[in-house]
Amino acid sequence: MKHSIQRKFETFLIVALLMSGTLRGQSAASPQPEGQPSATAATAQSTQPSAASPSRQSGDTFIIGDDDVLSINVWKEPDLTKVIPVRSDGKISLPLVGEVQAAGLTPSQLEQDIAGRLKSYVNDPQVTVIVQQINSLKFNVLGQVTKPGSYPLMAGTTIVDAIATAGGFKDFAKKKSIYVLRQTPGGEESRILFNYQDFIKGKNAQQDIIVKPRDTIVVP
Repeated sequence: MKHSIQRKFETFLIVALLMSGTLRGQSAASPQPEGQPSATAATAQSTQPSAASPSRQSGDTFIIGDDDVLSINVWKEPDLTKVIPVRSDGKISLPLVGEVQAAGLTPSQLEQDIAGRLKSYVNDPQVTVIVQQINSLKFNVLGQVTKPGSYPLMAGTTIVDAIATAGGFKDFAKKKSIYVLRQTPGGEESRILFNYQDFIKGKNAQQDIIVKPRDTIVVP
């Protein structure tokens, strides 16, 4: 009888210990209350950028040209968000603001222009302009340069910059006889001379003019 009671007591003690361990395990692994993310998930979410916040391009120097396709986004204003081509007259048309000159501006400059026009209609307008497709020819460099071809025009590009973009001169380039072919507003073609040899000697520095869209720089 004494042994029987002792065995029952030992069995009871083992079961109690097992149940205590099981309960502790369940408590440690208990799920988060519904709707409450775990601390790890909350940390991960807090480090993710908001999808609704507007993005902006900074430091851009690309000059918008005719026939380029622009993606224009006004934050929280879906009716003002458009994908629109630049017309042959260099302008675009937008709701509320009407016609806006786009050609000749950088995306940042156009953002500021549109935002300024929208202030009468939208509280704190935040505008993003992205050149979605480049269809306008920028400038050409032909003749005795390492890499003749057509290049996208960046703001402030001069003749010397353009020649450097094309890889510089070949050995037999006539550096005194460079010229720029440029179309006038009347559709005619003008020729602007550039003497590189004089320029590097500090003579007539103003001849290193800013390149315009569709200019062709010829190095004989």
